[in-house]
Amino acid sequence: MSQDGGIETKPTATESPAYTVRAVAERIGVPTPTLRSWSQRYGVGPQGHQSGRHRYYTEADIAILEQMVALMRAGASPGSAARAATGGQAPAPDLGDTGALIEAAFRLDTVRLLRMLEEHVRHYGIVATWDHLCRPAFGIISERQYNEGGCIDVEHLLSWTIVSTLHRMPQPTKPDSVVLVCADVESHTMPLEVLRAALSEANVSARMLGSLPSSALADALTRTELPTTVVVWSMSSTPEAIEMVNIGLRNAAKVWVAGPGWDDVDLRSDVSVLGSLGEAVAFIR
Repeated sequence: MSQDGGIETKPTATESPAYTVRAVAERIGVPTPTLRSWSQRYGVGPQGHQSGRHRYYTEADIAILEQMVALMRAGASPGSAARAATGGQAPAPDLGDTGALIEAAFRLDTVRLLRMLEEHVRHYGIVATWDHLCRPAFGIISERQYNEGGCIDVEHLLSWTIVSTLHRMPQPTKPDSVVLVCADVESHTMPLEVLRAALSEANVSARMLGSLPSSALADALTRTELPTTVVVWSMSSTPEAIEMVNIGLRNAAKVWVAGPGWDDVDLRSDVSVLGSLGEAVAFIR
């Protein structure tokens, strides 16, 4: 008899090989209580299980669990992963749930990070992925850096995987008409990389010049024949960034500024300030 009083029966020789819940848990790397919970909540336990008897998993049961685990590692919630693994609709990753992304980042798991980011971009687009997944993740990392120190390696790997994902976006069919720059004192160009990808997603082509001296922007604007929009990103107000704005205006470009560096700058009326990423894409487009 089983421990709970039920009659313990095992598959006969003609049935599929059977495995205990503990054996399956060890095989797929999931705690035994989690498997029992999944069986109760999502119906992904032994399909032939009867109440009062030991749970024996077949290879078919295990295949469903393995698919569910793979989907969860790609960013899906347990519920949506279970539905997909049992033949339901393919799950969308949970937008705004940064826990899995942070876990992969601290494990320095490049493959998982890339897979998760690609899934989010595919389902939700660049703007939503950045606003609800990536920015909150950087906020968590920054907080840990402030409180505990370190984590620079985590920040850099997450940054690289984000940029790598953004570079895989299809190229727009329209000619280049936007120039994205920041002063050469800026050490991070991630916001411009995100804006370039978001514009590309909206079929707006942009020249990503990144961090460079203002004189280089002047050179670039002499090489283009199209009416040009210039976006100047600045983390802090600097004479170099302000000079970039003036160079854009002198070259008859439409000039937009973005970033916290412009909060206290008295800008000319013909210079526009971009707020959120979504606003920037809408206005420039």
